[in-house]
Amino acid sequence: MKKSILLLAVTAMFLGACGNNSNKDTTSTNTKTVATGNEAVVTLSSGDDMKFDQSEIKVKAGQTVKLTLKHTGNMDATIMGHNFVLLASGVDFDGFVTAAMGAKATDYIPASMQSDVLAHTKVVGGGETVTIEFTAPAAGTYDFLCSFPGHSGLMKGKFIVE
Repeated sequence: MKKSILLLAVTAMFLGACGNNSNKDTTSTNTKTVATGNEAVVTLSSGDDMKFDQSEIKVKAGQTVKLTLKHTGNMDATIMGHNFVLLASGVDFDGFVTAAMGAKATDYIPASMQSDVLAHTKVVGGGETVTIEFTAPAAGTYDFLCSFPGHSGLMKGKFIVE
């Protein structure tokens, strides 16, 4: 019961703080991509501070992207879970975030918006790591985010395909 109340309080606090989402990046622009042949190996980390360690990821069109998400914090996935979601071009960022809040059973990927997601990880908690592979889309700039409720205000960036 106390855990549920804490989760609700934390979620409410972050939703209130993120209510005016202008898509302004507040994280660093470090990029940590290693390209080997036709593969881009990306490591993205975040912890209990609700920040990705990079706000920009660059790859080449058609490359196989091997993305590893590391949760460097200590908090459980039910309290401070993180995921990586790559949105298709033209997807309404705020609309996706709103729809994702009610999609806990599907790792905060709304069933009605599956076609708007190019790639995503499951939600991980402190100390956990998850790796996915996908093919980089056509050249362009795409949004990525953590869709755990209240996180996208700080946990977002640009996925640049050259």
